[in-house]
Amino acid sequence: MGTAKQLLPFGTKTILQTVVDVLLTLDLLDVIVVLGHEAERVRNSLEGRGVTYCVNELYRDGMFSSVLCGVNAIPETADALLMALGDQPHIESRVGRAVVDAYQQGDAGIVIPTWDGKRGHPALVDLKRYRAKVLSLSGDEGLKPVMRGFVDDTLELCVDDAGILRDLDTPEDYRAELERRKSGET
Repeated sequence: MGTAKQLLPFGTKTILQTVVDVLLTLDLLDVIVVLGHEAERVRNSLEGRGVTYCVNELYRDGMFSSVLCGVNAIPETADALLMALGDQPHIESRVGRAVVDAYQQGDAGIVIPTWDGKRGHPALVDLKRYRAKVLSLSGDEGLKPVMRGFVDDTLELCVDDAGILRDLDTPEDYRAELERRKSGET
C-alpha cells in the first residue's frame, strides 16, 4: 500500500479503528490487536479503546507471524479465537456475531463465514482443540493446515455479505472501498 493502511481514513475513523470498534460490539472477553509496522502510531490511534496489544517484532516475516503473536497473547484459559483482519473495515458486527453464535450454539471447532462458496473473515478457531496445532505450524502454508485440515470439525457459515472476502491491499482496493461506502453498497 505504501503507507500504514490501518491508519488511513475511513469515514470519521481510521480503517483499524473501524475494525476494532466492530469487534468491541461483540462482547468478546478481550480484543487483542497485533502491532507490527509503526506499532506506536497504531497503538496511539486506538487510545481509549479497551483493547490489549501484542507487538510482533517479526512482522516482516508475514501475516502468519502476527497470527502466532496473537495466539501466544491469548490466555490458556480462553476457549476460542475470533480472527479478524485489520484491513477489512467493512465487516459488520452482525457477521461477527453470527460466527460467534454458530460456535457457541454448535459443536464445530472451526467456524468460517462464506459468501458465494468462498471463505472469508472473521473466522473462529477453538483454542482448546487447535492451539497446539496452530503453534506447531511453520508458517509456510499459514493457517491452511488448520483451516482446511479438519473438514469434519469445520462449519462453513453462509452469510449474506460479500464484504467478508474483501481486504485492502492496494491503493485501488482502498479507493474502491471508499466508493462502496459512499454509495451505501456493502
